[in-house]
Amino acid sequence: MLNFNFKETYILEDDVVKLSPLKIEHVHDLIDIANESDIWKYSFIKGDGVENLTAYIQSTIDNRKAEKDYPFIVFDKVKNKFAGSTRYCEIVPILKAIRLGYTWYGEEFRGTGLNKHCKYLLFKFAFENMGAERIGLGAYVENDLSIAAMKSVGCKEEGILRSIFPAIDGIGRTDAVLMSILKTDWESSVKSQLQKRLN
Repeated sequence: MLNFNFKETYILEDDVVKLSPLKIEHVHDLIDIANESDIWKYSFIKGDGVENLTAYIQSTIDNRKAEKDYPFIVFDKVKNKFAGSTRYCEIVPILKAIRLGYTWYGEEFRGTGLNKHCKYLLFKFAFENMGAERIGLGAYVENDLSIAAMKSVGCKEEGILRSIFPAIDGIGRTDAVLMSILKTDWESSVKSQLQKRLN
Protein backbone atom coordinates (compact mmCIF):
# COMPACT_ATOMS: atom_id res chain seq x y z
CA MET A 1 0.00 0.00 0.00
CA LEU A 2 1.04 3.59 -0.52
CA ASN A 3 2.06 5.77 2.40
CA PHE A 4 -0.34 8.56 1.52
CA ASN A 5 -3.15 10.43 3.27
CA PHE A 6 -5.52 12.38 1.01
CA LYS A 7 -6.56 14.58 3.95
CA GLU A 8 -2.99 15.66 4.62
CA THR A 9 -1.69 19.01 3.37
CA TYR A 10 1.37 18.17 1.28
CA ILE A 11 3.60 21.04 0.17
CA LEU A 12 6.47 20.24 -2.19
CA GLU A 13 9.02 22.96 -2.83
CA ASP A 14 12.55 23.94 -3.64
CA ASP A 15 14.18 27.29 -4.40
CA VAL A 16 12.32 27.63 -7.73
CA VAL A 17 8.82 26.24 -7.30
CA LYS A 18 6.21 25.52 -4.65
CA LEU A 19 3.38 23.02 -5.09
CA SER A 20 0.44 23.34 -2.68
CA PRO A 21 -2.97 21.66 -2.57
CA LEU A 22 -5.34 23.18 -5.13
CA LYS A 23 -8.38 24.90 -3.60
CA ILE A 24 -11.53 26.42 -5.06
CA GLU A 25 -10.36 29.94 -4.18
CA HIS A 26 -7.47 29.44 -6.61
CA VAL A 27 -9.87 30.11 -9.48
CA HIS A 28 -8.95 33.77 -9.07
CA ASP A 29 -5.21 33.00 -9.20
CA LEU A 30 -5.41 30.83 -12.30
CA ILE A 31 -8.13 32.42 -14.45
CA ASP A 32 -5.78 34.53 -16.59
CA ILE A 33 -3.65 31.49 -17.42
CA ALA A 34 -6.73 29.34 -17.98
CA ASN A 35 -7.93 31.88 -20.54
CA GLU A 36 -4.77 31.64 -22.66
CA SER A 37 -5.82 30.46 -26.09
CA ASP A 38 -3.70 27.29 -26.34
CA ILE A 39 -3.93 25.93 -22.78
CA TRP A 40 -6.79 23.51 -23.48
CA LYS A 41 -5.90 22.53 -27.07
CA TYR A 42 -4.92 19.02 -26.03
CA SER A 43 -7.56 18.50 -23.35
CA PHE A 44 -11.06 17.16 -23.75
CA ILE A 45 -11.93 18.83 -20.42
CA LYS A 46 -11.92 22.62 -20.77
CA GLY A 47 -11.12 25.10 -18.01
CA ASP A 48 -11.36 28.44 -19.79
CA GLY A 49 -13.68 31.04 -18.30
CA VAL A 50 -14.66 31.34 -14.64
CA GLU A 51 -17.51 28.84 -14.91
CA ASN A 52 -15.44 26.14 -16.61
CA LEU A 53 -12.40 26.67 -14.38
CA THR A 54 -14.55 26.54 -11.24
CA ALA A 55 -16.08 23.26 -12.40
CA TYR A 56 -12.64 21.91 -13.35
CA ILE A 57 -11.14 22.67 -9.95
CA GLN A 58 -14.23 21.52 -8.02
CA SER A 59 -14.16 18.21 -9.90
CA THR A 60 -10.60 17.39 -8.85
CA ILE A 61 -11.28 18.56 -5.28
CA ASP A 62 -14.23 16.14 -5.23
CA ASN A 63 -11.91 13.43 -6.57
CA ARG A 64 -9.48 14.17 -3.75
CA LYS A 65 -12.29 13.63 -1.24
CA ALA A 66 -13.05 10.35 -3.05
CA GLU A 67 -9.34 9.46 -2.76
CA LYS A 68 -8.69 9.40 -6.50
CA ASP A 69 -6.78 12.65 -7.16
CA TYR A 70 -4.45 14.97 -5.30
CA PRO A 71 -4.24 18.28 -7.19
CA PHE A 72 -1.64 21.01 -6.78
CA ILE A 73 -1.40 24.67 -7.70
CA VAL A 74 2.06 25.57 -9.00
CA PHE A 75 3.76 28.77 -7.77
CA ASP A 76 6.89 30.11 -9.49
CA LYS A 77 9.07 31.46 -6.67
CA VAL A 78 11.44 33.22 -9.09
CA LYS A 79 8.71 35.19 -10.87
CA ASN A 80 6.60 35.34 -7.69
CA LYS A 81 3.51 34.28 -9.65
CA PHE A 82 1.13 31.33 -9.86
CA ALA A 83 2.15 29.31 -12.91
CA GLY A 84 -0.48 26.61 -13.39
CA SER A 85 -1.60 23.27 -12.01
CA THR A 86 -0.74 19.57 -11.94
CA ARG A 87 -1.93 16.52 -10.03
CA TYR A 88 -1.44 12.97 -8.91
CA CYS A 89 -4.42 11.06 -10.30
CA GLU A 90 -5.70 7.51 -10.72
CA ILE A 91 -3.99 6.65 -7.45
CA VAL A 92 -4.15 2.91 -6.79
CA PRO A 93 -2.67 2.24 -3.32
CA ILE A 94 -2.79 -1.56 -3.53
CA LEU A 95 -0.74 -1.51 -6.75
CA LYS A 96 1.58 1.25 -5.51
CA ALA A 97 0.83 2.95 -8.82
CA ILE A 98 -0.21 6.48 -9.64
CA ARG A 99 -0.60 8.67 -12.69
CA LEU A 100 0.73 12.18 -13.06
CA GLY A 101 -1.30 14.42 -15.33
CA TYR A 102 -3.56 17.38 -16.01
CA THR A 103 -0.44 19.55 -16.05
CA TRP A 104 -0.67 23.03 -17.53
CA TYR A 105 1.42 26.15 -17.22
CA GLY A 106 1.02 29.69 -18.51
CA GLU A 107 3.01 30.59 -21.61
CA GLU A 108 5.56 32.70 -19.71
CA PHE A 109 6.51 29.72 -17.53
CA ARG A 110 7.16 27.23 -20.34
CA GLY A 111 10.74 26.56 -21.35
CA THR A 112 12.05 28.14 -18.13
CA GLY A 113 13.00 24.91 -16.34
CA LEU A 114 9.96 25.18 -14.06
CA ASN A 115 8.51 21.87 -15.29
CA LYS A 116 11.71 19.97 -14.51
CA HIS A 117 11.65 21.30 -10.96
CA CYS A 118 7.99 20.30 -10.60
CA LYS A 119 8.57 16.81 -11.96
CA TYR A 120 11.62 16.30 -9.76
CA LEU A 121 9.63 17.18 -6.63
CA LEU A 122 6.63 15.06 -7.69
CA PHE A 123 8.74 12.05 -8.63
CA LYS A 124 10.87 12.29 -5.48
CA PHE A 125 7.84 12.51 -3.19
CA ALA A 126 6.04 9.67 -4.97
CA PHE A 127 8.94 7.25 -4.92
CA GLU A 128 10.67 8.21 -1.68
CA ASN A 129 7.77 9.25 0.56
CA MET A 130 4.64 7.61 -0.84
CA GLY A 131 6.40 4.37 -1.69
CA ALA A 132 5.14 4.29 -5.28
CA GLU A 133 6.60 1.73 -7.66
CA ARG A 134 5.28 3.27 -10.88
CA ILE A 135 4.15 6.64 -12.23
CA GLY A 136 2.21 6.67 -15.47
CA LEU A 137 1.86 9.67 -17.78
CA GLY A 138 0.21 10.24 -21.12
CA ALA A 139 -0.55 12.75 -23.86
CA TYR A 140 -2.43 13.18 -27.09
CA VAL A 141 -0.35 11.57 -29.83
CA GLU A 142 -0.26 14.94 -31.62
CA ASN A 143 1.08 16.78 -28.55
CA ASP A 144 4.75 16.77 -29.49
CA LEU A 145 5.75 19.34 -26.85
CA SER A 146 4.29 17.37 -23.95
CA ILE A 147 5.76 14.10 -25.21
CA ALA A 148 9.19 15.72 -25.55
CA ALA A 149 8.86 17.25 -22.06
CA MET A 150 8.04 13.87 -20.53
CA LYS A 151 11.00 12.22 -22.25
CA SER A 152 13.26 15.06 -21.10
CA VAL A 153 12.57 14.24 -17.44
CA GLY A 154 13.34 10.54 -17.84
CA CYS A 155 10.00 9.00 -18.80
CA LYS A 156 9.94 6.06 -21.20
CA GLU A 157 7.41 5.52 -23.95
CA GLU A 158 5.59 2.25 -23.52
CA GLY A 159 2.72 2.18 -25.98
CA ILE A 160 -0.32 3.69 -27.62
CA LEU A 161 -3.94 3.75 -26.49
CA ARG A 162 -5.83 3.72 -29.76
CA SER A 163 -8.79 6.03 -30.28
CA ILE A 164 -9.02 6.94 -26.57
CA PHE A 165 -9.78 10.67 -26.94
CA PRO A 166 -12.17 12.75 -29.02
CA ALA A 167 -10.13 14.29 -31.84
CA ILE A 168 -8.82 17.82 -31.33
CA ASP A 169 -10.87 19.16 -34.26
CA GLY A 170 -14.01 17.52 -32.88
CA ILE A 171 -14.23 15.06 -35.75
CA GLY A 172 -13.59 11.41 -34.94
CA ARG A 173 -11.12 10.05 -32.41
CA THR A 174 -7.39 10.18 -31.69
CA ASP A 175 -4.74 8.17 -29.86
CA ALA A 176 -2.75 8.72 -26.66
CA VAL A 177 0.93 8.03 -26.08
CA LEU A 178 1.59 6.22 -22.80
CA MET A 179 4.72 6.98 -20.80
CA SER A 180 6.03 5.82 -17.45
CA ILE A 181 8.79 6.05 -14.91
CA LEU A 182 9.51 3.25 -12.45
CA LYS A 183 11.06 3.38 -9.02
CA THR A 184 13.99 1.38 -10.36
CA ASP A 185 14.46 3.97 -13.16
CA TRP A 186 14.42 6.74 -10.56
CA GLU A 187 16.95 5.08 -8.30
CA SER A 188 19.32 3.87 -11.00
CA SER A 189 19.62 6.97 -13.18
CA VAL A 190 16.69 9.37 -13.52
CA LYS A 191 17.08 11.08 -10.15
CA SER A 192 20.76 11.93 -10.63
CA GLN A 193 20.31 12.93 -14.28
CA LEU A 194 17.36 15.19 -13.49
CA GLN A 195 19.20 16.79 -10.56
CA LYS A 196 21.98 17.81 -12.94
CA ARG A 197 19.48 19.48 -15.28
CA LEU A 198 17.78 21.63 -12.66
CA ASN A 199 18.60 25.29 -13.21
